[in-house]
Amino acid sequence: MQSIRDTHFQFPGQQGIYNGKVRDVYFVKDKLVSIASDRISAFDHILPKPIPCKGQVLNQIAAYFLAATKDICPNWLEATPDPNVSVGIKCDPIRLEMVVRGYLAGHAAREYKAGKRILCGVVLPEGMKENDKFPTPIITPATKAEEGHDEDISKEEILKRNIVSPETWATLEKYALGLFARGTEMALKQGLILVDTKYEFGIHNNEVYLIDEIHTPDSSRYFYAEGYADRQAKGEPQQQLSKEFVREWLMEQGFQGKDNQQMPFMPDEFVNVITARYIELYERVTGKTFVPANTDNITQRIEDNVKQYFATLA
Repeated sequence: MQSIRDTHFQFPGQQGIYNGKVRDVYFVKDKLVSIASDRISAFDHILPKPIPCKGQVLNQIAAYFLAATKDICPNWLEATPDPNVSVGIKCDPIRLEMVVRGYLAGHAAREYKAGKRILCGVVLPEGMKENDKFPTPIITPATKAEEGHDEDISKEEILKRNIVSPETWATLEKYALGLFARGTEMALKQGLILVDTKYEFGIHNNEVYLIDEIHTPDSSRYFYAEGYADRQAKGEPQQQLSKEFVREWLMEQGFQGKDNQQMPFMPDEFVNVITARYIELYERVTGKTFVPANTDNITQRIEDNVKQYFATLA
């Protein structure tokens, strides 16, 4: 299967481009065109090989959840003219990631294991084991870095630095917890537990909008609900559908994104495993069968579909 790593489009009316770790965002006329590439990142580094079908999986899961949460808060998405492309409203991004955690996993578990009991200003209960459920979901925000690592930050620090106003913070908090509750409910219907996730927001016409993507394997961690309690009781690792297995593989190879660490070589067999896991997550999360798009010439397909979409708006 072919994949798309980098994009170099020139759409009619294009005014600029922003290259993210995974998505390339084109500013076309008054719209934002987000193209999900097959790049994969971990520890804030882009891995050397693209993952076939990953961009399509991310784009289609995000569109599915954005459509299913419009009653909770407004979002930027208007159309998906191609399996890898979303088009929508250009918002002014708020430089925060709203990370919501329902369980002690990933970064939170690593911090807890290191002895920390306060994360982003939130006091964590004593006596927790990795992957235990929190009494109620917690918000552990991070500053959105232009480059390098995002940094944990507390609500108090956010307000002190005037990153957002108290009123905007209250809205972000309400939306993030509402989205997490909906995501949890939808995941459980599919036999999954939404463990943690992140949301990004922006401002449009003085209103807070949900931007970017939600509840995909790039921004979320899922456990299988079946057997969760047994595995916790026995102290066994949880079965999960997320990008964490990629991070674990990198750590086994001695890479955590730290200075002077060499990015390991990724064998094709492992690339194929990642593709399979992303497709599995799509099917588990949405309950739909994944249909790979035509990959004969992904770049041409995307260009044709985006141009055709804008032609219909003219």
